[in-house]
Amino acid sequence: MNWSNLIYLGAGIALGIVLHRLFGRWLRPQASPNVSSSLSLVDQEDMPPISQQLQQTQLAYQMAREMSQFKAGFLARTTHELRSPLNGLIGLHQLILSDLCEDPAEEREFIAQAQERTLKLLKLMDEILNVARIQHGMNKLDIQPIPLAQILEEVHQLTYMLAANRNFPLQLLPADPEIYVLADYFWLRQIFISLIDTAISQMEEGSICISSSILPTNNFVNIWLDVPTHAILWSESIDLIKSEDHLTQIDQKNAALSPGMRLLINHTLVEVMGGKLEILPSTIAKEPLQQVSRLQLSIPLVISEADLL
Repeated sequence: MNWSNLIYLGAGIALGIVLHRLFGRWLRPQASPNVSSSLSLVDQEDMPPISQQLQQTQLAYQMAREMSQFKAGFLARTTHELRSPLNGLIGLHQLILSDLCEDPAEEREFIAQAQERTLKLLKLMDEILNVARIQHGMNKLDIQPIPLAQILEEVHQLTYMLAANRNFPLQLLPADPEIYVLADYFWLRQIFISLIDTAISQMEEGSICISSSILPTNNFVNIWLDVPTHAILWSESIDLIKSEDHLTQIDQKNAALSPGMRLLINHTLVEVMGGKLEILPSTIAKEPLQQVSRLQLSIPLVISEADLL
């Protein structure tokens, strides 16, 4: 090898080293500032501990189990609901038949009260029977595509003043006007009104928020009703051996369905329409010292032909 070849070889090696150092920095993969900052944010983000996740999972399991037991006790709950106003009727008639009325005017007043409670009892029975007929297919539902935004806006207008009269803010987050759900318009509206009315009747303070979200993976729309946790007393247990003396005078006087029975009826109606009604664990805190629970209604989503293709 002559000297000229050695010179060319050395020059080539030197040029290769220079090019490697020059372009190596450019081609070498480096973490961008955005990526590094996002990774640091993920590391610094307050993730819930494993114990908290396990606790939430346990709460969800317990709620699902209670709901299953809740549905299984339909006959017992129905009997319990109708027993209270019926006992009130029996008590009034016993006073009349035992000649314990002071005068004919008081006797007539007792008869009028018995008549009023009889009509209320008949109304409760009709309400339960209507749901039973729907569940067994005797009364067909009119399942059609319904604009979600329209029905939520109508529900908000019908319940806004009810909440405002008790100084409870009722907020509605507008839904996408292009979202359509498959449901019976009348019964879906009644379900929303019943849930909101029951929550308001049990609230002591706080607010109510209505929102929605699409789940395209399973073709459902989730409608959320966020209410204070203390207003979720709708799954109370039934004590069938409890003495009637312990029944509240309000229940005996109003002869109205209990919150638990209304929850069961709404749950049944939602299931007949192909949806699901759930109570999620209280993990939301919108205001200091206020725990908020979420009622979730999952309604089938109307899928267009383009989405199917």
